[in-house]
Amino acid sequence: MLGELGVPAFAFVNGLALGGGLEIALNSAYRTVDSSAAAIALPEVFLGIIPGWGGSYLLPNLIGIENALEVVISNPLKQNRMLKPQRAFEYGIFDAIFPPANFLEDSLRWADGVLNGTIKVERKNEPGRIERSVKWPVAIKMARGMLESRIGTMPRSPYVALELLEKARSGTSPKDRAEGFAREDEALAELVTGDQFAASMYAFDLVQKRAKRPVGAPDKELARKVTKVGVIGAGLMASQFALLFVRKLQVPVLITDLDQARVDKGLAYINDEIDKLAAKGRIDSDTANKLRGLVHGTTDKSEYADCDFVIEAVFEEVGVEQQVFGEIEQIIAEDAILATNTSSLSVAEIGSKLAHPERLVGFHFFNPVAVMPLIEVVKTDSTTDAALSTAFVVARGLGKNAVLTADAPGFVVNRLLAKVMGEAARAVYEGTPLLTVEKAFGPLGLPMTPFQLIDLVGWKVAAHVQDTMAHAFPERFFASENFHQLAELPRSWRRTSPGGSPAGARPAQKVLKGAVGQTPASEDKILRRVQDGLAHEVRLMLDEGVVPEVEDIDLCLILGAGWPFIDGGASVYLDREGASQRVTGDTFHHPVIRGL
Repeated sequence: MLGELGVPAFAFVNGLALGGGLEIALNSAYRTVDSSAAAIALPEVFLGIIPGWGGSYLLPNLIGIENALEVVISNPLKQNRMLKPQRAFEYGIFDAIFPPANFLEDSLRWADGVLNGTIKVERKNEPGRIERSVKWPVAIKMARGMLESRIGTMPRSPYVALELLEKARSGTSPKDRAEGFAREDEALAELVTGDQFAASMYAFDLVQKRAKRPVGAPDKELARKVTKVGVIGAGLMASQFALLFVRKLQVPVLITDLDQARVDKGLAYINDEIDKLAAKGRIDSDTANKLRGLVHGTTDKSEYADCDFVIEAVFEEVGVEQQVFGEIEQIIAEDAILATNTSSLSVAEIGSKLAHPERLVGFHFFNPVAVMPLIEVVKTDSTTDAALSTAFVVARGLGKNAVLTADAPGFVVNRLLAKVMGEAARAVYEGTPLLTVEKAFGPLGLPMTPFQLIDLVGWKVAAHVQDTMAHAFPERFFASENFHQLAELPRSWRRTSPGGSPAGARPAQKVLKGAVGQTPASEDKILRRVQDGLAHEVRLMLDEGVVPEVEDIDLCLILGAGWPFIDGGASVYLDREGASQRVTGDTFHHPVIRGL
C-alpha cells in the first residue's frame, strides 16, 4: 500500500482520474493535478458499487464530510457528474495545481520543496474535532433524508456508501484505517455479487458501446452537410432547440413565429441563456458574442430557403404540423431535411401531404432539452437513408445519443411511460389514495413518481400522449377526459395534499368529482399491473419491429426516461421480478441478468 511505504508517496495526476485512478492518488501522501486533466471522480455509486481501496474512508478524512458526500454520492447520482481539476483542488483532493505546459517539472519541483521543508502543505478542509463530533452526523442525516426523498430506498449502493462515510468519522489512526479498508472490502464483496451490480454493468455497456454505435444508422457519408438550421416556432421548446443547435453546431439558426412579439420573446430567452453560460464561465465573451450573432428571428418564412435542416416545435396536432411543413416545403431546397419533434403522432401521417415525404424524419427530443441525452430518430416507410443519416449526424453534433425507431405510436419511451402514467391514473380514478399509488411505484426505482413525471412532461403533453396511446391501443392504455380538464388548471391547483387525496386543491377536486370510483387497489396489485403491462408492451414492441432488439428499448429508457442503472432498463428488471415469464412465457434475456 502506498500509504504504508514508510516514505512519502507523491501522485501526479495529468489525465482522467476515475475510481481506482483517484483512489491510488488518495493513498499517496501528497497529490498534484494538471489544470487540463479531463475529469476527477469516484463514480462507483453510479454503477451499483462503492469506492474501494480506501476511497470512502480516505476522502472524507481529507476533505471533510460535506465535500465527500458530494463526490461519493451526490455527483454519481447526477448523471455521473465529475469534477474539473480546479474544483478538485479547491475541495482539497489535490495539494497543488499546475498548468499542463510544465506539469511534470513543476510537480517534481514542488515535491522537492515539500520534502526539504521549504513548502508547507496546508489542508483547510481536513476535518477537525468539531466537524467530526457535530457537523458529521448532521450531514449524514441530511444526506440520508435527501436520498430517501429523491431515489427511494431500492438502490443499495448509495446507502452502503453513506454508511461507510458515516463510520469514517472514527479517525485516522492505523487501527481506524485498517478497519475502514476492511469495511469497504466487505461491502464491495457483497455488492459486486448482487443483482443491482449485474444490471448496472449491463446498462453501462449499453451506454458506453451501443449508444455510440446506433443500430440501423445509415453510413454517415450519406448525410447532408448542415450549414444552417431552421426552427419553426419561437416558444420555449423552440427556443431551447435554437440555443442547443447554435451552441453545439455553431451554424446560423433561424427561428420564426406568427408575430414579431413571439419571435422577440424567443430571441430574448436565447440571449439570456447565453448570458448565463458566459456568467458561469461555460463560454467566453467572444463565443457568447458569436452565438448571439448566429441566431436570427423573423416572421418572414422565405428565409428558410437556405436552411439544410428544419425542425418544428409547434402545437402537437397532425393538421397543424401538416400545414407548417406544407408551407416550408415550398421554400426550402429539394434536398433539405425536415424533422418533426412529435412525441407520439405518426410521422408518416404528418408527412402524408408533402410532395417529398421521403425527406421527413422524426427527431424526438426529451425534456429538459439541454440535459436529456436521447433523441429518438423515427423512420417511416418512405424516409431516405440520406435523411436518416443527416439526423444521426446532427444528433451526434448536438452531443446526443440517437436510437432508430419505427414509426409506431409513442415510439419507445412515451409508449412505455404512457403505460406507467396510465396505470397510476387508473388507480387514482379507481379511488386509490394518491400516496398509496406513488408508494406502489417505489420498487421500480424511477427517478420520480408518475405524477412528478407528468408535471415535468407537462399535463397537456401527457394528456395528448395518453390519448394517442389509448386511441391506438384502447384495450391496453388508460386515458381520461379529466386529464385535459386538469391540464387546464394552474400548476399550483393540481398539487397533491399530504393526506393522499387525489388532488389537494379544490379546483382539482371539483374536476375529479364524480370521476373517482370506490374500488381502491392495493400497492401490490398496482405494481403487478404495471410490471405485467410493461412486459406485455415490450414483447409487442419487439414483435412489431419498433426496434431491433430489447437492448434498444432499455437504452431508450435509460437515456430518455432516467430509468435507473441498477434496474438495467426495464427488461432486466421485468425478468428478475418474474413479469416477463408470467406474461410472455419467456424471459427477455438468456440467461437472466442476475448477480451470483
